[in-house]
Amino acid sequence: MSDDILESLDWRGAPVDCTVCAHRDRRLDPGTAALPSGGKLDGRCLPLKACVQDRYAKRIQRFFEWNPDLSADHLDHPYFEVRANAARFAPIFQLPRLMSDPDETVRSVLARRLPRRLLLKLRDDPDREVRIAVASRLEDADLAPLMRDRDCSVRLRVVRRIPDGMLPAMMHDEDPEVRVEVARRLSMDWLPSLAWDDSPRVRLVVAQRLPPSKLHVLQQDTDWMVRLAVAGRIDAGQLGPLLDDPEEEVRAIARQRAAGFAAGLTIANDLPPL
Repeated sequence: MSDDILESLDWRGAPVDCTVCAHRDRRLDPGTAALPSGGKLDGRCLPLKACVQDRYAKRIQRFFEWNPDLSADHLDHPYFEVRANAARFAPIFQLPRLMSDPDETVRSVLARRLPRRLLLKLRDDPDREVRIAVASRLEDADLAPLMRDRDCSVRLRVVRRIPDGMLPAMMHDEDPEVRVEVARRLSMDWLPSLAWDDSPRVRLVVAQRLPPSKLHVLQQDTDWMVRLAVAGRIDAGQLGPLLDDPEEEVRAIARQRAAGFAAGLTIANDLPPL
């Protein structure tokens, strides 16, 4: 429960004065207060530990953890950290009035608590962190508008949550990081289409997932890491140009596998017929 900041200032930078606080009746004496094993004192506040007047976010949060009954009374506080932390503990029916709060921290808290019908209204929030929080909770068709979000971090969260059937719609996303996630989840019916993706990272995922019999489309890929993945997985009888690949590591694994394949054929041909 130790805090790094050993001063008690309010959100305007003035020293916290417990004598004028509306909750001074809940104040514990720092010199005599003994915290229980769980570190929580219901219905109490403690200077430098749990204080709604303090500008330090941890102390504000701890105040509402100890005093959730006071959270609804602070949803209109001028300091955004107070509003945000009060919103974590206030009854849900009290939260809609904060949906247009000027601070994104407050709206992000709402995005983690509001029911679906209200959460949908935050899909167009101007702040990406709010939209990421929204995408983390919505499901299926509700995520469709966020598939074309202007921020790649939002789309990345979306592509990890949408149903498999919606993934082809994101195959041509402008961000390679998003397309990598698409390649990791895409069904085998669609995956070969990404073998010609502009990003070698996407093609590498394709090379790691395609069935060995279909890897010939990547044998002459421009990226040696992709060809290395192909050389290690393709059917040994299809190694072809990889045996003379310009990259030593690719040639080595291709020739090693080819030699093992040839040895296996020799043993098979030497066996007496059944």
